[in-house]
Amino acid sequence: METRTRIGATLGLVAVSALAAFQAPPAGAQSQALTEITVVLPNPSAINNFPLHVAIGEGFFEEEGLSVTVEAVDGSSQVLQAMSAGQAQIGQPGPAPVLAARARGEDVVFIYNHFAKSVFGVVVPEDSEIREPADLKGTTIGVGTADGAEVGFTRAILTDVGLTEGQDYEFLPVGDGGLAAAAFLRGDVAAYAAAVSDAAIMEARGIDLREITPEAYLSYFGNGYAAMRSYIEENRDTIVRFGRAIVRATEFGLDPANQERVLEHTTAGNPQEGEDREFATALFEAIKDRITPADPSRGWGYQPPEHWELWHQSAVETGTISEPLPDLTAAYTNEFVESWNEGAP
Repeated sequence: METRTRIGATLGLVAVSALAAFQAPPAGAQSQALTEITVVLPNPSAINNFPLHVAIGEGFFEEEGLSVTVEAVDGSSQVLQAMSAGQAQIGQPGPAPVLAARARGEDVVFIYNHFAKSVFGVVVPEDSEIREPADLKGTTIGVGTADGAEVGFTRAILTDVGLTEGQDYEFLPVGDGGLAAAAFLRGDVAAYAAAVSDAAIMEARGIDLREITPEAYLSYFGNGYAAMRSYIEENRDTIVRFGRAIVRATEFGLDPANQERVLEHTTAGNPQEGEDREFATALFEAIKDRITPADPSRGWGYQPPEHWELWHQSAVETGTISEPLPDLTAAYTNEFVESWNEGAP
């Protein structure tokens, strides 16, 4: 078994162990050189991205002729930076940061809708007097990073109820999971824009949470795989093979009979996350729901154009981008979905 790890200090990459473990290649593959690609994620959670780690651990990538290295950075901004600098071929940014990057002239394209449902929610302690987003006026709201996808998500919610950042509320970057729990306990923040994994960690730390996210916002999709257009145009076959392995791994992971193998693979990707098997199992169940689209008949990875319109409108209204993009359809593509899903149930 070969293990590949690469850490890029200039981008602030955080350590993720057992990043790419490959099994013996299938018959006939020994003589073929594998195509090497680096996939960069906005956080080190392996369970959040269990199809990626299943595809590594089960050898699905290698069967597609790919050698995949996974790296984790701190938020979508650094994901986009890594791709733009050519230090990663595929990344997993959020939709709002992608729109902001395109507004800056970076030709990044969303290719695969990984989190078909929102991975974020605005949460408060169970005993908080805050009952709805409008009650957050005059408070400080915790976020993982200053430029993470959760910021745009929460800003849109608060804009809808007439609150303005810097005037009616403030964001405070407090980190993820345990760090966010500490911020709650110290009273630094009244609410937190939590990813599924963050909420699970805080609950595990004994903080009972209550979600106040409006129902409409729970349907906003989250982070997905993206690449620079120049890479896509020159490496279409690689994109097809990558997505095909991800779809196969997704189907594998959703089979209850494979749960233990999935958690073995995610623990190899992030041993610390897998130490508490009860927590890991609970998080895995939550993530399975978030990656399952409302309409599975469209195929894994499909991006509903109307959902991109919602994100686009939100980005303009919240100031994430100063004006509408001239061609929103250039920000995403569904051209590979059919090839990825051939043979999938």
